[in-house]
Amino acid sequence: MTDAPASADPIDVLLGVLAIGETGARTSEDIFTASSHPMPGGRVFGGQVLGQSVVAASRTLPPDRAPHSLHGYFLRPGDIAKPLTFSVDRIHDGRSFSRRRIQAFQEGEPIFSGIASFQDDDPGFEHQVSMPDVPGPEELHGPSDLVHDRPEASLLIRMNPIEVRHVGSDIYLSVDKPEPRQAVWTRLRRPIGDDPVLHRAALAYLTDFTIQESVLRAHGVPWSTPGIRTASLDHAIWWHRFGRADEWMLYVQESPSARGGRGLAQGNLFSRDGRLLATVNQEIMLRVPGA
Repeated sequence: MTDAPASADPIDVLLGVLAIGETGARTSEDIFTASSHPMPGGRVFGGQVLGQSVVAASRTLPPDRAPHSLHGYFLRPGDIAKPLTFSVDRIHDGRSFSRRRIQAFQEGEPIFSGIASFQDDDPGFEHQVSMPDVPGPEELHGPSDLVHDRPEASLLIRMNPIEVRHVGSDIYLSVDKPEPRQAVWTRLRRPIGDDPVLHRAALAYLTDFTIQESVLRAHGVPWSTPGIRTASLDHAIWWHRFGRADEWMLYVQESPSARGGRGLAQGNLFSRDGRLLATVNQEIMLRVPGA
């Protein structure tokens, strides 16, 4: 996001890319268009495509049928300078559930492919795991307090629509204690209104941020490691309960395995009052010189 003007409001930038365009074109699929926000290196942020996919698929459904899961693969690196086209295939509509296949294209080539499932709000059994007892976000330092001596990192943080506060130390510059788990408080930097579709899309957006760190932390690898290369391979989200993406949430993350240049990360996202909002799985490519 370092290519954006320093005066740009990062939430306005995020809302702009989530406001996908409707072409009116439809054969067997609905077609939408979108743009990308700036990113270091010029590659499209995976969370952006996830959020845009939620918005695109939701446009083909009544408002009371909400997403409960999304499973997707990142096929190619996206280019922020090129427009995005989303196709939504209405593969199933039942009495309670609907499924949509979503693909994102650039210049005719797919960069993302996923399937989302939607459901009416039905009654049923309910239980959840408990949120861990950790210090609240007000008790923790923000990352801008910790990387003030690195201007490029500080600019990246200021232009990020996501606010993050690590429970314990972050891994921007070093890893104090290698272990395959971490927890962060996270939210959007300011309110975004009351549209539930927008909040679900924004939640999908922020689930792709920091979850990779449980893999890196397990091996004592900070983001500042020379030559480090990471990329999201696939991503799965299960929405359990509605939550606002502009209010503090605790993102509890763990990496159960890494092998073959890949690492698996899992996360639970809790509301401030302890409700389990979503569960996330992601596998990444991780390459570190000499590893």
